[in-house]
Amino acid sequence: MTHSVALNFADGKTFFISVHNDELLLNAAIRQGITLPLDCREGVCGTCQGQCETGSYEQEYVDEEALSARDLAERKILACQTRVKSNAAFYFDHNSDICNAGESLKIETTVTALELVSETTAILHVDASAYKQPLHFLPGQYARLQIPNSEEWRSYSFANRPNANNQLQFLIRLLPNGVMSNYLREHCEVGQRIFMEAPLGSFYLREVERPLVFIAGGTGLSAFLGMLDNIAEQPNPPAVHLYYGVNQEADLCEQQRLHAYSQRMPNFNYQPIISQASKQWTGKTGYIQDHLNKDQLAEHAFDMYLCGPPPMIEAVKSWLGDQALQNYRIYSEKFLQSNNSRV
Repeated sequence: MTHSVALNFADGKTFFISVHNDELLLNAAIRQGITLPLDCREGVCGTCQGQCETGSYEQEYVDEEALSARDLAERKILACQTRVKSNAAFYFDHNSDICNAGESLKIETTVTALELVSETTAILHVDASAYKQPLHFLPGQYARLQIPNSEEWRSYSFANRPNANNQLQFLIRLLPNGVMSNYLREHCEVGQRIFMEAPLGSFYLREVERPLVFIAGGTGLSAFLGMLDNIAEQPNPPAVHLYYGVNQEADLCEQQRLHAYSQRMPNFNYQPIISQASKQWTGKTGYIQDHLNKDQLAEHAFDMYLCGPPPMIEAVKSWLGDQALQNYRIYSEKFLQSNNSRV
């Protein structure tokens, strides 16, 4: 038996390796050309330290000077002592280039559909089946797409989970004069080639141990669609509350898909919020932080994921600080307009 294991690094690059049942993680990485930092190989020095974000594992000897009891409780690991027991993801707090890990995959894709949802939002569908094996990525990660006939690249979150046919989807914000935006509005046609680099990013679904609060601003919803696809396949999905904020009703994406999650996940709650609502809108208005419920959040420990524009993320973080809530973890990714990068 072999397990698919993602190694994610501080520079946002992710590499997938196969790990044989009961094989040490360090040995598996080296076997496949990724030379994780090491020194003693005895569980003493702590040089090969990482953290298990998802999956099952066992560790052999770990010296208390290398990892404390708190470290172990936080799922920190030593690669030289870790035996992987399932598909998993591990994070290492250093750049991938010190491991000779190489570059992310560059793949040719073909446009299969383009939906212009509103003046500010598009959904791009591409076929990456030219890559002859399933493309691996973690739900929530992103790809860089090259705008055809240019040297420009832009980054967009996958809006679906990995699949055997490599059919991919991206939600894209249309800017008034963006390079990708102009291409989609004026030149994009079915059958055109777009080159893609993937997988990238440190924003992805971690081990689900408690209720989840997802907060999406605009096309930041894209990352959560991939996560929800993954969660919906679990036999006992956790409680998930999704807040989805946009400027106008026309900007709302994938409404049918979002409501379908409710049929598959009995503890899924979805709340759209419009900041510039029309008179016809009967739902929530204003900003997401206006509709967060302190008493409800205080009932249980929770994990919060935020993805979208920086002002939204900072506003939610400020609200959390003002409420003095305890016992939660927060993961976030900001969309920056100038170069469509991630923070």
